[in-house]
Amino acid sequence: MNTFYSFLPKKIADQLLTLSPVERERIEEIRIRIGRPLEISLHDGVRFIDMEMTKEDAVQFLNKLSHYSVYTMDEELKRGYITVEGGHRVGLAGKVILEESSVKAIRDIASFNVRIAKEKIGSAEPFAPFLYNGAKWLHTMIIGPPQTGKTTILRDLARIASSGNAKHKIPALKVGIVDERSEIAGCLDGIPQMTFGTRVDVLDSCPKAEGMMMMIRSMSPNILVVDEVGRKEDGEAILEAVNAGVQLIMTTHGTSFEEIKNRPTLKPIMESGIFERYVELNRANGPGTVSAIRNGHGQILREMKVM
Repeated sequence: MNTFYSFLPKKIADQLLTLSPVERERIEEIRIRIGRPLEISLHDGVRFIDMEMTKEDAVQFLNKLSHYSVYTMDEELKRGYITVEGGHRVGLAGKVILEESSVKAIRDIASFNVRIAKEKIGSAEPFAPFLYNGAKWLHTMIIGPPQTGKTTILRDLARIASSGNAKHKIPALKVGIVDERSEIAGCLDGIPQMTFGTRVDVLDSCPKAEGMMMMIRSMSPNILVVDEVGRKEDGEAILEAVNAGVQLIMTTHGTSFEEIKNRPTLKPIMESGIFERYVELNRANGPGTVSAIRNGHGQILREMKVM
């Protein structure tokens, strides 16, 4: 049974098990809202299950997520999500508690969004040769809206880089993953649960901007891997990392190269010419559809589909 069933309330897990094996494999999100039916997002649409969630269900779910120690999860509640074994992420919504105009916590949680982490080994292999030039990995940014497979592709690129690939003559290199939301590596007690090569090191639950420099100083990686870059401080850390001689592979939310190149928080690094490859994803044929691979000038090198 998939690991995400183990932390769901039993009556919800039982309902999911009434779905066919094919449908269960295609689940991307499970949304639990007090007073509303259960919502299941599949690859090809949304299904509602006619069972109303109660406040008791929400309390039971939060207790299971926290191992019955909610007070130990202040930092997670402040961020608005909890990452569980297997790299699955549970988003939270409810009453926000402020302290000096900053979010202190979320209380009276009324909505949960379980995002299912899926490992697709080999999903990045068709286009890895476009990102490795025979001597080194090229600075690469993966672009896509939510649920387009960005993290899945990023994870597989980290696997290829840390294990090597004889077919494409790619050597195994030291890979440092800064996993701010514990989604890339799915660490449990600091140990990655996802599949990587022997040369990978992970900073789990660490802010990207700070973590990139920590990783460079402490583990001297050849390649840095980070997810969902977008804040001003992320861009500043990227510039520092490049000056330290580290290759970068990362993702960002966006619909296209054209859209993100004018985004204020990303514009400085886009204009610097750091990135040598851009991979655009969409859901035209399901998560992982590559609409284009572009060079550093934005010119299309190849259109293709993976996964």
